[in-house]
Amino acid sequence: MTDSSPTPKIVFNPEGNEPVDACVPNISPAERKKRMDFGIFQLVITFGILAVMLVFGADKLWRLPLFAMFSAGSVSIFQALDKT
Repeated sequence: MTDSSPTPKIVFNPEGNEPVDACVPNISPAERKKRMDFGIFQLVITFGILAVMLVFGADKLWRLPLFAMFSAGSVSIFQALDKT
């Protein structure tokens, strides 16, 4: 195998004529759009809450729960982009 990538790509080739990626999208375009919309909305809300906390000088410990909100938004966007 003379692939220049550090890890070889897994391929599935049932017909034997050309390599095909093993990762097949398992959600519909409508569901990907819903996940992307949720992720963007979640990040906008989280940044808004963070901005309010910074303006009012909230303690740093109060900002910690925002990590869960950032994570939820980011994971939704990554899922939509990766089609999983």
